[in-house]
Amino acid sequence: MPVNAYLEFDGRCEEAFRFYERTLGGKIEAMLPFEGSPAAEQMPAGSRSKILHAMLRIGDSMLMGSDGAPGTYTRPQGFHVCAHFDTAEEAERAFRALAEGGTVTMPIAETFWALRYGMLVDRFGTPWMVNCSPPA
Repeated sequence: MPVNAYLEFDGRCEEAFRFYERTLGGKIEAMLPFEGSPAAEQMPAGSRSKILHAMLRIGDSMLMGSDGAPGTYTRPQGFHVCAHFDTAEEAERAFRALAEGGTVTMPIAETFWALRYGMLVDRFGTPWMVNCSPPA
């Protein structure tokens, strides 16, 4: 049974998902705006181009998200999206990219459990853990 993260954005879902696609090497499988859907009538006219549902495939995982109705967004807290990389170099590259314009809460470094591990909140407000485990 797959379990996926579903992120909500304050009008920046498309921008965030295009960034995640480039940064994490995934592929966007869906980017559906409110416009043209039954939900469009519930959105102000100026917000109908915002994203109702997005899906980004990253390897065997799926990251999903949407833009909330104006005035309903709350900053994420109490969780992190965890990204696991095969090499320390990949982890460091992704960490630097995700941290650009964001806030590093734990610099990426070697730990007793990982070749590289770090935590940050990206410029879209999404909290991340970046990890590279040692070889088995």
